[in-house]
Amino acid sequence: MNARVHAAAAEATQVGNPAVNIAIFGAFVLVTLVIVFRASKTNKTAADYYAGGRSFTGGQNGTAIAGDYLSAASFLGITGAIAVNGYDGFMYSIGFLVAWLVALLLVAELLRNTGKFTMADVLSFRLKQRPVRMAAAISTLAVVFFYLLAQMAGAGGLVALLLGISSRAGQSAVIVVVGALMILYVLVGGMKGTTWVQIIKAALLIAGAAVMSVWVLAKFGFNLSDLFQGAIDTFGEGGEALIQPGLQYGLNPTSQLNFLSLAIALVLGTAGLPHVLMRFYTVPTAKDARRSVVWAIWLIGVFYLFTLVLGFGAGALVGKEEILAAPGGVNSAAPLLAFALGGEILLGIISAVAFATILAVVAGLTITAAASFAHDIYASVIKHGQVNPDGEVRVARMTVVVIGLLAIAGGIFAQGQNVAFLVALAFAVAASANLPTILYSLFWRKFNTSGALWSMYGGLVSCIVLIAFSPVVSGKVDPVTGLSLSMIKDTSVDFSWFPLENPGLVSIPLAFLLGIVGTHLGRKDASPEKFAEMEVRSLTGAGSEKAVTH
Repeated sequence: MNARVHAAAAEATQVGNPAVNIAIFGAFVLVTLVIVFRASKTNKTAADYYAGGRSFTGGQNGTAIAGDYLSAASFLGITGAIAVNGYDGFMYSIGFLVAWLVALLLVAELLRNTGKFTMADVLSFRLKQRPVRMAAAISTLAVVFFYLLAQMAGAGGLVALLLGISSRAGQSAVIVVVGALMILYVLVGGMKGTTWVQIIKAALLIAGAAVMSVWVLAKFGFNLSDLFQGAIDTFGEGGEALIQPGLQYGLNPTSQLNFLSLAIALVLGTAGLPHVLMRFYTVPTAKDARRSVVWAIWLIGVFYLFTLVLGFGAGALVGKEEILAAPGGVNSAAPLLAFALGGEILLGIISAVAFATILAVVAGLTITAAASFAHDIYASVIKHGQVNPDGEVRVARMTVVVIGLLAIAGGIFAQGQNVAFLVALAFAVAASANLPTILYSLFWRKFNTSGALWSMYGGLVSCIVLIAFSPVVSGKVDPVTGLSLSMIKDTSVDFSWFPLENPGLVSIPLAFLLGIVGTHLGRKDASPEKFAEMEVRSLTGAGSEKAVTH
């Protein structure tokens, strides 16, 4: 079986039967499209389009949050990272899960009580509306763009593996198709259709991961030690490093700082992710928002335990070399494991679930970006709040098309990158640009507009500049193969001067510091009365229903 997977991967041909793969894919897409079209019939107001009519229960919304959060990064990227880097790869799972405690304890209920449709509603509650909304919208669009890069790269690699498309042009065509489907989902279904797709997708993804995990454990007598030993044996010389820290992040001081930077970004990023924060507005009460997060933590936690088994299972039954040789590279570990376990039928089902995962997540991201532009920039800044809900939703739908086209272009550029790593960059942007301002707005009485703008723009610009001049974009070369591991594949191009691959270690503390400096240097426009009103509303929910009715 290992030889079969090796041959398929090494020759860069399709794994399994392309006809079966396409048939299962088509069935999944068809079912989800029917759901979206049915949901679209009830979209009558802006609240329906942006927030699903606030009609979802805590359990439903928690499942949808899990569906939104368990993206291609979680299934494809983390499984591949664990298969190739063992213990260090599992740190992604730990970071993504621990981050939810920050979201639960600090922001979920408070945001639901204070806001209306978007994160900017909260940030502008007691500050100057127009500049703060503009900054919040720009940071939202930046986070969404980086997140979309990961999903598009994952989609390209996944379908390329199934159809045997090894050329960059072929994978680019796949990304275009995914982008077109994403635009259709959001244009038609809005938040209500997107939420139902995410609920179904979360159930399918967790069930699929559970089946594969039990299957893998059965092959090793339900003994984790035997599973780890199998991965070590398949790895070959130096395989013991798989079960010890340091294979990826302990090679030198720079890689250790890389790990610290990654950990900070993962743990703090979730509480600043606009598409996750927006989900808190789809429930009727703050209590349901809190219940949503509890549901999400349980579902996400169980899934991340499965990734440990899936990652080491891929390492044991497929092998590092076969995974890296396949179209899609490290992101191919989960589909290759499915093929090794159950042949083309299981491969088709698991890959279709992964594809549905990508579609659901990009739909959620896109509607968040569209809502942010239409609600925060168009309605509040350009039209000064003088716009009817229908006009706002129409602008949101136009924005969806533009964002979809940008996502397609970015996804083509980011091909071959580990999707879990790309998502970590989005987390760094969210934690740098959004989280300091959210926390200061909720908890610091003297925080003012100047502090918010310094923090948001400073965190956003510093984060993006450091990413642009890091080894992620240029200058990272595999010492063995001599091939570029950066987004720019030409090894002669190297303009990197920032040594870390994730900027969180620098940009997140800088954003917190800039918020303090800007507050003390700027105009003292903080209103004690507005802070008191916000504090009461965020903690008790008093007056929040008036704020969220349209």
